[in-house]
Amino acid sequence: MAHDYVIIGAGPAGLQLAALLERHGHDYVVLERGSGPGTFFTRFPRHRQLISINKVHTGYADPELRLRMDWNSLLSDDPDLLFTRYSEEYFPQADDLVRYLADYAERTGVRAEYGVDVVRIGRDDDGFRILDASGRTWRGRRLIMATGVSRLYVPPIPGIEHAERYDTFDTDPASFTGQRVLVIGKGNSGFETADALVAKAAVIHVAGPHSIRMAWQSHYVGHLRAVNNNFLDTYQLKSQNSVLDGTVESIEPRPEGGYRVIFRYARTVEALRELRYDRVIACTGFRFDASVFDDSCRPALVVNDRFPEQTSAYESVNVPDLYFAGTLTQQRDFKKGTSGFIHGFRYGVRALHRILTTRYHGGSWPANEIEPSPEAVSDAIIERVNRSSALWQQFSVLGDVVTVNGGALYQEEVPVAYVADGGLGPARHRFVVTLEYGPGHDTTDPFDISVPRVKENDWEHAQDSSYLHPVVRYYRDGELNAVHHLAENLENEWDLPVVHRQPLTAFAKECLADAG
Repeated sequence: MAHDYVIIGAGPAGLQLAALLERHGHDYVVLERGSGPGTFFTRFPRHRQLISINKVHTGYADPELRLRMDWNSLLSDDPDLLFTRYSEEYFPQADDLVRYLADYAERTGVRAEYGVDVVRIGRDDDGFRILDASGRTWRGRRLIMATGVSRLYVPPIPGIEHAERYDTFDTDPASFTGQRVLVIGKGNSGFETADALVAKAAVIHVAGPHSIRMAWQSHYVGHLRAVNNNFLDTYQLKSQNSVLDGTVESIEPRPEGGYRVIFRYARTVEALRELRYDRVIACTGFRFDASVFDDSCRPALVVNDRFPEQTSAYESVNVPDLYFAGTLTQQRDFKKGTSGFIHGFRYGVRALHRILTTRYHGGSWPANEIEPSPEAVSDAIIERVNRSSALWQQFSVLGDVVTVNGGALYQEEVPVAYVADGGLGPARHRFVVTLEYGPGHDTTDPFDISVPRVKENDWEHAQDSSYLHPVVRYYRDGELNAVHHLAENLENEWDLPVVHRQPLTAFAKECLADAG
């Protein structure tokens, strides 16, 4: 018997989608290689501290606002099923997340089969065929890959096989005592590893071809986080450690032990340099494992073949009915948004569930009717931007949509690209509401007081805001017609009568002048 949906992977994304399908009475099964939910987090991060924040004490009573500061909880109808009840640490331990995911699966009634190692996926006229290592075949009309980026990305460096791997190396710092160590990779895993070795290793070099991007400047939480950047102090304050800008050209063993590494500098006269190390560790990130697909349904890959290419509906661009959930969906906002992280993709999964309901079960995107007046439209937008956690976390990616056509419908948390692709159908008047950072926000040092900035609550220059603020775009017959920015505010409260409400109402009135 074929299930309507087969979900591969019982990590946070697979559980989130399964819980939504369960709540709405759909036919599905989750297949998980591990012995329980969240197997990935039983091993990663290797040093066991998460970089997803867990702010328990926010001062908010509203659970929706509290989710803005809770980066680990999944969405459910149970107000007590929150990660904040599992740890009070701001950067919690991975084992606490594993405990939470197991409880989430149990309390939401997720139907999962554990210990199922999928080895081959094919497709015929009846849907997808999923073969597991025991020889059992599972059938699904639709397939959702929620496996995450489960394989280490190994760059094509001659001799890279001599490097130890982030996913398997001995993390005990004592084993590195007095040694010279090269860490390949300037991401969080690389600096997490380097930080852990500072007290024991003699010399540590962290190398990569690109400049370090700091998350506090780029607003992309996958860039280097402050919790992992203590190593930079040891570099700049002359403690025998360095950050190398350039590429590792080759790695080869030395007869007397250790490794000879040829390094190409990115910005010095000395283009090539021979360096010596006792240990080399590859912390080069992860990628999607597409090896299980046969030629009948092999998805197209992008970003150095690290991610499946997807439409605005999270569907494979070349394999119909093959969808993706969770960190795999960061292909849509790669290194710009939060789709690669729980606090972002939990909302993307909810959007995917709504897309599936619309496409296959005769449903439509949930909508609330409001008065089609400029005042009512403005009030509804103001209420949402001041409360929504989805727009806050999935800035620029998800938007609320107000469609005015005789009456007015307010639809929440729709992928902006999905709207642009016609997912909600045509409309004479349509507003799309997002929270966004301003252009160039990632090129300015936010701590440099000499840089001119838009004053707080300066509604006349709101379009020049660089910090997070609401943006309302008006489309007439599908074409962008006008844009309105709400002035940025230190407390992220966009409801001042003169500064926020009145300009937005005037904007809506002008846009809807001929809507009556």
